[in-house]
Amino acid sequence: MHHPWIERLHVRGFRSLADVELRPVARANVLIGANGSGKSNFVHFFNMLSWMLKSRRLAEFVSREGGADDQLHGGNDTTPRLDAEITIRTDSGRNDYRFSPMYGHPDQLLFSDEAFRYSRDDFGTEAEWNHLGAGHREALIVRAGQGYHKGLAASWLTARTVTNLLRNCAAYQFHNTGFASNFKKNWDAGDHAYMRTDGGNLAAILHRLEHEALDRYELIGSLIRRVLPGFDCFQIEEQYGKVALRWRSQLLNKTYGAHLTSDGSLRFFALVTLLNLPAEMLPGVLILDEPELGLHPKAIALVGDMIGALAESRQIILATQSPLLVDAFELDQVFVLEMRAGRTELKSPDSEQLESWLDEFSVGEMWQKNLLGGRP
Repeated sequence: MHHPWIERLHVRGFRSLADVELRPVARANVLIGANGSGKSNFVHFFNMLSWMLKSRRLAEFVSREGGADDQLHGGNDTTPRLDAEITIRTDSGRNDYRFSPMYGHPDQLLFSDEAFRYSRDDFGTEAEWNHLGAGHREALIVRAGQGYHKGLAASWLTARTVTNLLRNCAAYQFHNTGFASNFKKNWDAGDHAYMRTDGGNLAAILHRLEHEALDRYELIGSLIRRVLPGFDCFQIEEQYGKVALRWRSQLLNKTYGAHLTSDGSLRFFALVTLLNLPAEMLPGVLILDEPELGLHPKAIALVGDMIGALAESRQIILATQSPLLVDAFELDQVFVLEMRAGRTELKSPDSEQLESWLDEFSVGEMWQKNLLGGRP
């Protein structure tokens, strides 16, 4: 049995995603493009899904992100509503979910449509949509998945499948390593069920692994030493229910806290840990936003290998600016984003047309030479 995965994502009207359809491959999917091409808007869309379905807090997400007008392509005057349709593939069929929030006063989003359906492969036909109504501020599919929606009790399993995968899409960005970064704070030792998307509970995660999954903990240390030979091991101790990120040096008889650790090293610690977590601590779909930031080329290559290994069991969507990281993937895993007249356009490189170039250049080199597009 395979883990459910996103087979299709069609978004119309979200920020620069005026009309974009992504058909991910089951393994790692790599989004490339120039600055401002819309890669981050894909990440923000998955963030919105997580807020919308994990805690039914779409209204709070919209407020935090500047209001409803800022979420709509060109603003409310140009795009009064956004439409999204997502297909989730399981072993036995297709689970479809669609929703259409529209602009409402004062600067909020209200659902004008929300529906889901399940189509079995052996039936060969598409099922009828189960409609959840209109006018609500928060997603109702969550309640349908718990069997609470009147008249849809028989479809609760489909609603639960959709909800469970999409609410566990986690968009990770470990860019904030400044003075006030969560990496550098004492953290609740019990906050270790999963890694937070900013990596702030890294010390709590490592503390749990050391005591419950020693093989994973030691593997993480050995992978870090391949790039940072001065690294010996983490040294994380619980005091009064709190833990702090510390590690021991092989070169000096000294331990270092996060405040004495380089930005690149902190990001690398978080990435190696995330990509080697036990299955029960991982989300259904991982979205990685420019994980190469501040990393040494050797570290980037190792991160690419780890992403490829994890993608055998989890779907990964990766936004990157690094040709070296792109080199870790096949051409059919790459999607090119370009901005045209304020709209993000997405295309897949033509493998047959580019086949002759693959004998001479790597995928990353082809991108640098603008053979794939996606350059400024």
